[in-house]
Amino acid sequence: MKIVQLTPGTGTFYCGSCLRDHTLVKAMRRLGHDVLLAPLYLPMVLDELLDEPVQPLRFGGVNVFLQQASVLFSRTPRWFDNMLDSTLLLRVLARFADMTSASQHGEMAISMLRGADGRQGKELDKLIEQIKALGRVDVVKLSNVLLIGAVARLRDELGVPVVCTLHGEEGFIDALPDPCRAQVWDLLQQHASDVNAFVAVSQYYADRMVQRLALSRDMVHVVHNGIAIDEYPGGGRVASDGVDDRAATAQEEPPTIGFLARMHPGKGLHTLVNAYLIIRASERVPNVRLRIAGAKTHGDAAYVRDLARRMRGHDVEFEPNISRERKIEWLRDIDVLSVPALGEAFGLYVLEAWAAGVPVVGPRDGALVELLEKTGAGMLCAPDDSSMLAKAIESLLCDRKRARALGECGRRAVLEHFNADRMAQGVSDVCERCLTNSK
Repeated sequence: MKIVQLTPGTGTFYCGSCLRDHTLVKAMRRLGHDVLLAPLYLPMVLDELLDEPVQPLRFGGVNVFLQQASVLFSRTPRWFDNMLDSTLLLRVLARFADMTSASQHGEMAISMLRGADGRQGKELDKLIEQIKALGRVDVVKLSNVLLIGAVARLRDELGVPVVCTLHGEEGFIDALPDPCRAQVWDLLQQHASDVNAFVAVSQYYADRMVQRLALSRDMVHVVHNGIAIDEYPGGGRVASDGVDDRAATAQEEPPTIGFLARMHPGKGLHTLVNAYLIIRASERVPNVRLRIAGAKTHGDAAYVRDLARRMRGHDVEFEPNISRERKIEWLRDIDVLSVPALGEAFGLYVLEAWAAGVPVVGPRDGALVELLEKTGAGMLCAPDDSSMLAKAIESLLCDRKRARALGECGRRAVLEHFNADRMAQGVSDVCERCLTNSK
């Protein structure tokens, strides 16, 4: 099959959707499919190169913004639009403006969901023109449900089925201001039937979006996320064969808690910080330390700065926007990972920790319940409760043999169930079924 994967970029930081789609495209190519990755809005920030260049940017963020601001920009010449789609310009603007913030994009989200009737109709025309220039295409795949306003035009103009991933959009939409939030949900329900099939990254999120989008269950297929585990050499103080690779010194090294996600209130970083302070105060885990890594945007700076000021002198380190190589090295130096986010659709950080042999502790909420029930590779506690989170993390730090055993359960689970090839096969099956049904 020839598939076009449309994925919004971030311009400046790694995000779970970009990394997942990047891994998916590479794995589907290994299956023999011709898959083209095309960024929307902002350039994609990838932690490694694809086998061939990513397609040129479409739906450039500056053009989309200007067309939303004034109808005059719907009539600008192509050379002017191309100038505004400059990768360098978009990266610079993304660095100093929070171009992925939900609170600022209510009206634009509504316009985009109106498709050809929205203010960005010219950008949709250009997108279709660019896809047609690629030759015969079998399936168009969308990275998230906020793109489905374009589906009717894509299907009519290209004559192909459209498949859409469901992956964490709920939090973004619910952060929109009123009355935009309600209008977005209404438009999503109106356009959901245009999509041939949805791929949810967890059963939890499939159930959530079936309810919120009023979908029939046979439209939604669950395909868990997967990662390329061979890049994680059994880190996290556990060797890939289950033997402690630093047995002589592991007990002497400071017990370390890790956080690996966007440094944002929605990921529960403040909850973990409170739990860490409780653990420090109890003095049952001597020399405990906290290491915080992951994406940090311009809009996150004040939040992170406040936390860093509060944690001064408590052996806490912040390491924003780390590379893949540094991330794998970082995972080798922690004992437990905790990202106490609520309503998480999946969380790639869970798989990354498990691939490195690190157990996960988090709230009994969202997809983490589903993942831990399947693997047993960590512990659950009451949601949004720093005291219970501290108790669960502390129990593993005081029993590092158990922590290593749970981490190895996670590594085996990624090898068997949550690898990139298995994810690619699941998505390929959905695309092939849609293609067959559309003929």
